[in-house]
Amino acid sequence: MTTATPHVRTTGTGPAVICLHANASTSSQWRDLGDALSARHRVLAPDLYGAGRSPDWPSDSRIALRDEVDFLAPVFDQAGESFVLVGHSYGAAVALIAALTCPERVRALAIYEPTLFAVVDAQQPQPNGTEGIHAAVAASVAALEAGDLHEAARHFIDYWMGDGSLAAMPEQRQQPVAESMRNMRRWAHALTTEPTPLEAFAALDMPVLYMLGASSPESVHAVARVLTPRLPKVEVVAFAGLGHMAPVTHPDVVNAEIVRFVAAMAP
Repeated sequence: MTTATPHVRTTGTGPAVICLHANASTSSQWRDLGDALSARHRVLAPDLYGAGRSPDWPSDSRIALRDEVDFLAPVFDQAGESFVLVGHSYGAAVALIAALTCPERVRALAIYEPTLFAVVDAQQPQPNGTEGIHAAVAASVAALEAGDLHEAARHFIDYWMGDGSLAAMPEQRQQPVAESMRNMRRWAHALTTEPTPLEAFAALDMPVLYMLGASSPESVHAVARVLTPRLPKVEVVAFAGLGHMAPVTHPDVVNAEIVRFVAAMAP
């Protein structure tokens, strides 16, 4: 039996930094960050399950964040005994679970708006700030079940980036985003059923850079409100005027903050 392994974009030499991408994205979103860090760091950016050049996950409706962490084991092995984890959105949620799984190896975390909605829902029933994402996912899943990938993508992307955002994308970008919606049900399952209790994150005793877009949807601010008080060594940075997809739409601004943080974490 062949073990599935992720495709990894690698650049640079030095202490390792592993970068995990968002939903509807691939490792290519971290190309500029890799270039910025490569003079002093070895940057490994894997494609998660069903993204880019990585293999697919066997179920179209269920996956756990720990399944993604297990999939990344070869990347962690390549990185060595100690590394910094960077993550955006879904990738940031995976990074948090990875840090809980092997805290002795994760030197620091730089995360942009982890979408761990389960921790909010576990603390308080709706209305709790997550209503918008639940509605957007439900609309996307309904469109997916009707066979309309483009409409599924419209609901999802426009929730995160504003009305008309998918339509404003170049046509060559719209198609891969629409195709990625085949993963929608399992993304939603991972992020809304994650069983890790909120209190567990208090064990993450490494430095954490927690980044937020001031203009992002309420759902990710709801996650931040419950999660950041549990992180013992957290630095919160909010970017005025930026939204959830700022690591893609404004990489220079976000990457500069990550580079600053990673430089301070050098062994």
